Amino acid sequence: MSERRHLSAGDRAVLVELVDLEHTLGLLASLRQRQRVDPIPGLGEPLPAARTIMIDFCPEVITRAELITELAALSDEPRPAGDGPPIEIDVVYDGEDLDEVAGLLGLTRDDLIARHTGGEWVAAFAGFAPGFAYLAGGDPIFDVPRRSSPRTRIPAGSVGLAGRFSGVYPRESPGGWQLIGRTAATMWEADRDPPALLAPGTRVRFRAVAQLATTAPAPDPAAEPDHDRGLEVIIPGLQSTLQDAGRPGNLAMGVAVSGALDIRAMRLANGLVGNVPDEAILEIPYGALTLRARGRCVVAVTGARVGVIITRSGGEQVVVDDQRPLALDDGDELALGVPAGGVRAMLAARGGFAVDAVLGSRSTDTLGGIGPPPLRAGQVLGLRDIVPPARAVGDPVPWPDEPSGSLEVPIMLGPRDDWFDADSVQRLVTEPWLVTERSDRVGLRLGGGRPLVRTEQRELPSEGVATGSLQVPPSGEPILFLADHPITGGYPVIAVVDSTALGALGQAPPGTELRFRLTDREG
Repeated sequence: MSERRHLSAGDRAVLVELVDLEHTLGLLASLRQRQRVDPIPGLGEPLPAARTIMIDFCPEVITRAELITELAALSDEPRPAGDGPPIEIDVVYDGEDLDEVAGLLGLTRDDLIARHTGGEWVAAFAGFAPGFAYLAGGDPIFDVPRRSSPRTRIPAGSVGLAGRFSGVYPRESPGGWQLIGRTAATMWEADRDPPALLAPGTRVRFRAVAQLATTAPAPDPAAEPDHDRGLEVIIPGLQSTLQDAGRPGNLAMGVAVSGALDIRAMRLANGLVGNVPDEAILEIPYGALTLRARGRCVVAVTGARVGVIITRSGGEQVVVDDQRPLALDDGDELALGVPAGGVRAMLAARGGFAVDAVLGSRSTDTLGGIGPPPLRAGQVLGLRDIVPPARAVGDPVPWPDEPSGSLEVPIMLGPRDDWFDADSVQRLVTEPWLVTERSDRVGLRLGGGRPLVRTEQRELPSEGVATGSLQVPPSGEPILFLADHPITGGYPVIAVVDSTALGALGQAPPGTELRFRLTDREG
């Protein structure tokens, strides 16, 4: 059995570090076999990466110490990655970084292309977005550092190198890989079975071509059926989305859990209208949403302390000053103001929204591009009839207290706090950090403190990251990952926020002061 370490990844996850990819795949195989014949209680889905496996667990069922004991008994005998016939991917090698990478490796442009196409690659594990696979193998010469300053926009189909891996961006996104070419291959298609072109273990060969085959245009997402009963979007707000409890169980395809950022408010809204707790709701950041009822319906607004005004079809206005069920007649309009406290309002409708689920969820993953797109003006959200037996509609609930502008946030150090100097670790928990305006559902970008300083400068092989992780990019300013974060990352995580604090963080507006507090909670 090889040397391994069990590192903290918050109160609900352990990161197992092994010596290389082959031993990682060996432990993964042993763990999956164990779960088939004698399951370890309380385990979630394992997330393998270059030389780690992140394992979620339920601390109410199994303690961290008990889990580590179980894992330590499992074999990690090395296993090769890959089986089955290879998939060929056509590439036009004209990437922005092609010549620079060739020079870095001491190759000509033609030599680099020949080496990239001459060897066989294997999809080792899923990456930061649905359909992105880290391709291992290939020519041993490929060991390329990420860009020191990541690009804010990389087109879909870009072929890149980072470390010892190659990969294809499935959709437009930011990223720090070195770009050497582009392909027309569709890496992710939700209606395909399976949706990901490259599942872990798939063998891949790249083929150089002069031009790419054209593909049929994607269907217009605006083309949707009309609904006799529903809510028409008059003013959509700022990236209002549908959210539910998320889509766990799809990490192997690179799919984040996503889901509502304030689960408690989501469940309260559903309870007020008689839905099951995790029915999909509208998550509305910063208010400024207006809807018009088509037919009669019942809604409730919870979460951020927004002003709610109902304008009846006859012109009468009703001001709502608490969280309660609201009956709308045909033609009535409901408008949300700008929050006086918090960020995200949750709007539930009795019966739920008539939107197709993707991988078992109606949530919009804003980073991965999965689920229904954000609301747009003119759209009609159809409503389903409630399925009996309905829950009793709840009594009015007062709005939450006005926030103080400061949050105390419990954290656990790790898994990579040893990559930072002692002064940085100390400042993380003694100096205040501010939520900046660049924050979104992917994460809270923090500023206001002195940048955290790394003592370990080598490349970190991509590894799983948990929701609540405080990842530190080269700038030294932490990013606190929320529900739509990439599931793997190549920057070190200095600490992970306690899971009990995530709801409050999802409601933290720009300017909120965060004070991190160390906790020894075992989890």
